[in-house]
Amino acid sequence: MKNLVLILFVGLVSLGAMAQEKVAKIEFKTTTIDYGTIEKGSDGVRVFEFTNTGNAPLIISNVKSTCGCTVPKKPDGPIMPGETGEISVKYDTNRVNPIRKTITVTSNADTPTVALKIKGLVVDSSKNSVLEKKDKSVMEQ
Repeated sequence: MKNLVLILFVGLVSLGAMAQEKVAKIEFKTTTIDYGTIEKGSDGVRVFEFTNTGNAPLIISNVKSTCGCTVPKKPDGPIMPGETGEISVKYDTNRVNPIRKTITVTSNADTPTVALKIKGLVVDSSKNSVLEKKDKSVMEQ
């Protein structure tokens, strides 16, 4: 009877050790990209780089933005453990405004949802600002 209990105990312990779950982990180099101040119509493409630091293939199922002015693109296939991947984001720089957008990444990683952010300012230098100082006062013109 003691031998049977010992065999069952050893079997359960070894089964538990073999059943360790393999999980993907996504680790981004940065979760925020600052465009800085850029000109209207300039290149609005930026790239978020990440690594699968887990021990299972990483599958990114969805990447979406908070508005239509930002278009994210996810990797096509799975990212194997230790490999790197990219999520490219294209912002419509024809919109002259501050940039504050969030891109939501959904995957099979241990953290299934990650929020990425872009920020910056798009300016149009061809237009004069109302706040710019004029050479002459209104009375002198």
